[in-house]
Formats: sequence, structure tokens, C-alpha cells
Amino acid sequence: MSEFENLYPFLYAGTSDLSAVLEQVRASTVAKAEEILELRRTVCARDGARIAECARQTAARFGAGGRLFAFGNGGSATDAQQLATLFLNPGPVDGRDAPPLPAFGLANDTSVVTALCNDIGVEVVFARQLAAFGGPNDIAVGLSTSGNSGNLLRAFDEASRRGMLTIGLAGYDGGKMAELDSIDYLFVAPSSSVHRIQEAQTTIYQVLWELTIKEMAHVPRHTR
Repeated sequence: MSEFENLYPFLYAGTSDLSAVLEQVRASTVAKAEEILELRRTVCARDGARIAECARQTAARFGAGGRLFAFGNGGSATDAQQLATLFLNPGPVDGRDAPPLPAFGLANDTSVVTALCNDIGVEVVFARQLAAFGGPNDIAVGLSTSGNSGNLLRAFDEASRRGMLTIGLAGYDGGKMAELDSIDYLFVAPSSSVHRIQEAQTTIYQVLWELTIKEMAHVPRHTR
């Protein structure tokens, strides 16, 4: 059975009974919702306090004039872009407009990304940018479903050398990211489903963003 057939068995049921198909769609939807809810509960129970502590550290870096750099590959690059956008354009939080905070997605600039990939190699695409822009008050956030992306591992090492606060989001058992000493906070969504991992990671960084914004109300702001 293919992965797609495993995810959507009702498409391969070989029945023309609309009611039966709709019931299979309903059951599949409910099962997937239960999976992500259970995964979120697991992450909350295991890492809730650490996410709150990470938010306090992130707010302190922003308060000291720091910036956030988010990065990932493929769908994780899209999530990194969304995370940066949340900080740059937060909108109202608890009924009040939240302050915009400096955040950048390192996969956004296609000229820079393709130049580094073509001239040097994909393994340096994020590390080189952090070497150019990163400083001791800054924050590096890397997202990977497998936890094994080589360009993220190099980026975390580079960020750590520069004194940046380093935050990693991974799936499965954390992969090689779990072996790094250069990640200050690693949050793992323990699942073997890429879909469930990415859904859980979205929840993690949304909560991290919201808690950071709330912490900013208690942190003195400085300019770089």
C-alpha cells in the first residue's frame, strides 16, 4: 500500500456508495484530528515549561536589540517564513496591537540562496548568512521534520559560535539535531508522520511567538 493510499484509503475503496465514502472520509478526518491533538498534548506535557522559558529568553534578546533569523528547507522554509512574519506583523494580541519585532526568513532571498547553493553548496546556505548578520543578541530558529538537515546543523553551530540564542524544531526522535550541543532549546514532535510533525511544529512556534509577545510587555526595549 502506498503512503497516499494509506492516508486516504477511501479513494481506493472501489465503491460507488456515496454514503459509505462520506463515512470513510469522516472517519479518516476524525482519526487525523485525534492524532494531532494527542501529539500536541504530548508536546505540551513534555515541553510546555521549556517553551515558556524559551519565550522569556527570546523576549530578552529582542529587548536587547536582537533580531530573529528563521530557516528551514522545503515546507519548513515556508514555516520559517511564517514565523518571521508573525514577529514582523503581529497584529493584535489580547486586544492590543503588539509591537513589530525584527525577524527574517533566511530562505526568502532567492538570489542569495541560489548564489550560495551554486557557488559553494547547499550545506552553507544558512550558516553563511548567519555569519554575515548574526550577533550575540540575536536568535536563530531552525525547523526540520527529520532533524537531519545538514545545512541546519551547520547553521546552529555557526549561530552558537556567535553567541546567538538557538532554537530547533524537529520531528521523529530529533535526529542529528538532538545530538548537537549548539542548540539551546530543542522541541521535538515525536511522530513518524511528516504531516503531523509539521502541524505540531506550527503549534509550537505559534505558542512561542505569542508568549514572547506577552513577555515583551515586561522587557525594557533597547536599540541596536
